[in-house]
Amino acid sequence: MPPLTPPHCLPEIELPARRALRAGRTQVLVVGGGPAGMGAALGAAEAGADVVLAERYGFLGGNATVALVMPWMSFHTHSGPSGLTDTTRLFPTDHGPGEAVVAGALARFLARLIEAHGAITPSVATGYTVPFDPEVLKLTAMEVLDEAGVRFLFHALASGVVGPPGRPDGVVFETKSGPVVVEADAVIDCTGDGDVAALAGAEYEIGRDDGLVQPMTLMFRMVSFDRRAFGAYVQANPSQWRGVHGLWDLVEKATAAGDLDLPREDILFFGTPHPDEISVNSTRVTGALGTSVWDLTAAEYRSRRQMGQIVAFLKRYVPGFESAYLAQSGVAVGVRETRRILGDYVMTEEDVLGARKFDDAIARGTYPVDIHNPAGRGTKLKRVPPGDWYEIPFRCLLPHRVEGMLTAGRCISGTHEAHSSYRVTPTVMATGQAAGIAAALAARSARRPRELKADAVQEELIRQGASLRTAADHG
Repeated sequence: MPPLTPPHCLPEIELPARRALRAGRTQVLVVGGGPAGMGAALGAAEAGADVVLAERYGFLGGNATVALVMPWMSFHTHSGPSGLTDTTRLFPTDHGPGEAVVAGALARFLARLIEAHGAITPSVATGYTVPFDPEVLKLTAMEVLDEAGVRFLFHALASGVVGPPGRPDGVVFETKSGPVVVEADAVIDCTGDGDVAALAGAEYEIGRDDGLVQPMTLMFRMVSFDRRAFGAYVQANPSQWRGVHGLWDLVEKATAAGDLDLPREDILFFGTPHPDEISVNSTRVTGALGTSVWDLTAAEYRSRRQMGQIVAFLKRYVPGFESAYLAQSGVAVGVRETRRILGDYVMTEEDVLGARKFDDAIARGTYPVDIHNPAGRGTKLKRVPPGDWYEIPFRCLLPHRVEGMLTAGRCISGTHEAHSSYRVTPTVMATGQAAGIAAALAARSARRPRELKADAVQEELIRQGASLRTAADHG
């Protein structure tokens, strides 16, 4: 049976007033335990603040664990195509040697992942991406933050704010124990969707000029995959493979036979730390908005049906997959784009592609402008200049009309095009760390985040090992 779809106009009913449990107060409340929230919680704790991290699921990692968004994409400068053709390892191979431009919190989590055999060090062989095991990430993320003194509240979905208009001093969470309120001197919205900032009255934009957003994708992992057999097939059919994309002819053949009906033209693979496993990123759901429960329901239904088709296609048509089987799919469909909270500065495509630098920079990025067509097939990819990077200013983390709050991650202030670059894991973790530090400094000095000088945030970022230009570099 297809999912429930609402009529155009739904009636409203009035709910009775209710009371909530007051869980307590903290200096910094981080809402959302994905990469941005992980960076924010660590940054705030390392800056000396009391920190609570609230997460809607029972584990950390956000899209990296919930939606299996793997690997972590490159956070290195590039020197143009490398010319590598290592098809047997199935790692991205279109990225030449480069300099890492994100460190700090990312380096802390990555080092622990590698130590736990849950990730592979980025290198030429991996296309400077980070293949990782999402199950190992769940544990290591919790361990790193627990050691830093962060307190957790799991199974807690943010549904409201408390406090004066435009100045929230607490967040309401829906839990199995009923509504719970956590009060805080500073709140950081790391929900990805900008849920808390929107509830607090912040202005925001969604999608491109016509309102359409990048499509959703349900990722999944297959095991008992014969890498050698697949590699031999690709070597014998080089036109079928380019980087991590390929199988165009086989997709066309299966489509003509009625065995495949996908809104994309190829299959996208990524390697993992395990030699007999592969991650598949090939489902595509357009016309769905991640802040609509109706759209999310339809997206889960459509993406899982697509996944079934893809698994059957791989086993029937593609050498190396004959004995492979589906081992895990995302807990939820992966959402690329929803709200972008408007801040004191709006990042643009020109800022990204022009490798613009800012005096109040708090993070750096190198990932391309990467826009999966919101209306159907095709992907637009535009790179940052070779050997260079762009910077994200502190002002992008400060939402309009709201005080005492910062944003971090993919919901920070930027255009549809700029968002397609800074939305990836390494960059969102860097903005999270900066937001955490700013919240800690503000809470400890009884100031609003907007009243902070950016150089104080930069100084603490550098102390925590972040990769930034120094004040001397700014001239």
